[in-house]
Amino acid sequence: MTKDIDFFHQEKAEIFLEGLKATPYQQIDDTGARVNGVNYYTQILCNPHYTAYFTVPNKNRETILDVLLCGKEKTYCFNAEAFDLMKTFNVSKSWLEKLSSLKNKIFSDEEMHRKLNCIFLHGRKTTRKKVLEAGAIAAYHQMTNIPVVTTLLSDDARQFRQIAYHHALCWIHDGRNYKKLRPIVPYHREKLEAFLDSYWDFYGELCEFRINPDSEVAEQLSIKFDQLFSTKTGYEQLDERIAKTKENKEQLLKVLVLPEVPLHNNAAELAARAKVRKRDVSLQTITDEGTKANDTFMTIVQTAKKLGVSAYHYICDRVGGTFEMPSLAQLIREKSSLSGN
Repeated sequence: MTKDIDFFHQEKAEIFLEGLKATPYQQIDDTGARVNGVNYYTQILCNPHYTAYFTVPNKNRETILDVLLCGKEKTYCFNAEAFDLMKTFNVSKSWLEKLSSLKNKIFSDEEMHRKLNCIFLHGRKTTRKKVLEAGAIAAYHQMTNIPVVTTLLSDDARQFRQIAYHHALCWIHDGRNYKKLRPIVPYHREKLEAFLDSYWDFYGELCEFRINPDSEVAEQLSIKFDQLFSTKTGYEQLDERIAKTKENKEQLLKVLVLPEVPLHNNAAELAARAKVRKRDVSLQTITDEGTKANDTFMTIVQTAKKLGVSAYHYICDRVGGTFEMPSLAQLIREKSSLSGN
């Protein structure tokens, strides 16, 4: 079904809106997609109450923000946060000075591109992209007419950084990096195995902390993290990997300040797998209508599963026009209120 399904598209929009409100965090992942022979990307957002799919041409920060805007018009805000973000994105001081004329101003999408066309006369695509991302993120954080995501859980992909005030990283994804090590020397194998035992023991302690959070325990775990990930084994590749994990301390230990945030991103990865299985069967969509319909019905089916609703009976109820079953958005609201979010 691709024709005359505006009602289902509206249902998807309502599911997404209620899903964003349902928990103080969101999980995100992406996977490849094909649209009429062209490579696209499907962004997946979820929490325990819903899963939503959005197939888009790119997977940069601006594209993710387009999804999070829930159909609202994109604007660009150049407040103090935007300039701080540009520094984080390594925009040079000389360009920050040239962009000072934008301070404390808000632009529509059309105005922003017209303004930057005057500023960037000789290319500078990378710098221009960073400026757009910084302004778009700052504007998104100022919005009051949609639920703004304050905490995002993901893997360490660059496009997910800085979108939300708090960024949590997946421990399972970080752990996979150690599995990529293939030591040949027996001594190195022993060191890797011993360290991984300590790694997953620490992960187990974090799992226990989530169940019974305590400020003193949080401080102890923070100290223990520093000790564990300052380990020097003499196995160079392992020591480099340990140091990289330590660099992500703030994101990996987000649970110590926000215990409601999961330690892994398995829910989003499983949702991505459902999309991959669909791609294995049907390869690609051909039209924009078909792509949008595919995202909509995958959102409805996967959300229905999480809510314990038969997707088949739900879609039949809507197609048949009986509307005896409550909407999935309503069920998300109810389950969210019961769980205290």
